[in-house]
Amino acid sequence: MTNPETIRCLAVDDEPLALQQLAAYIRRVPWLELVAECQSAIETREQLEKEMIDVLFIDINMPDMTGMQLVRSLAAPPLIVFTTAYSEYAVEGYKVDAVDYLLKPFGFDEFRRSAEKVRSRLAASAATRQPAQSMSEPVVAAGHDDTFFFKTEHRMVKVSLSDIRYVEGMSEYVKIYLDNDKPMTVLLAMKRLEERLPANFMRIHRSYIVNLDKVQELNKNRVILDADTFLPIGESYRDQLVKYVEDRFLSK
Repeated sequence: MTNPETIRCLAVDDEPLALQQLAAYIRRVPWLELVAECQSAIETREQLEKEMIDVLFIDINMPDMTGMQLVRSLAAPPLIVFTTAYSEYAVEGYKVDAVDYLLKPFGFDEFRRSAEKVRSRLAASAATRQPAQSMSEPVVAAGHDDTFFFKTEHRMVKVSLSDIRYVEGMSEYVKIYLDNDKPMTVLLAMKRLEERLPANFMRIHRSYIVNLDKVQELNKNRVILDADTFLPIGESYRDQLVKYVEDRFLSK
């Protein structure tokens, strides 16, 4: 979260009255911040590419793409609270690790309980991270050849850049995904790391930097690293990625 005391939300519903009520509920909770109101999956995806979002309050039944389909298509979705008038979706909602499921029509008390669950989930997630390091301490230092040293859990850990698959930005932290090890979470600004990485790393989204050597496939909306790893392409980063591909495109 940008502010540990504020949870940034998107309200998503294709029905204007339902969206208006949902937005009003969000505004009534002092520690929730309504970033935007969206009436379609397309609008929602655009907001996710531009903004850091902690939770989606999202209707399941929408005409262009259902809320469920949208969530399943996201490489790293925020926390999810589904809203719908159809109770049969509840089990499917929990399959995608939704925090809660609100059955329409729901009142403010029900909404508030769901929001409390979101806050508890975020607090639990923050508690699993390493203790905060002093911002004055070195977090990343250059090694020899293709290595960096990252400070994590009060240790300096050497990482080969060729082992980095991609990096996910999480507010003041970055999460570094490696080939043969568990992800490493480091107190470090995404922009600072981007400036230090070599040319084979590219920012493809507000929240992602990818090692281009690991990319197996790409399409209009996402980069594919393997059968289980899909990263979204942000609109403002698309042109440089397209140029990279065009420079290496072979045809007759």
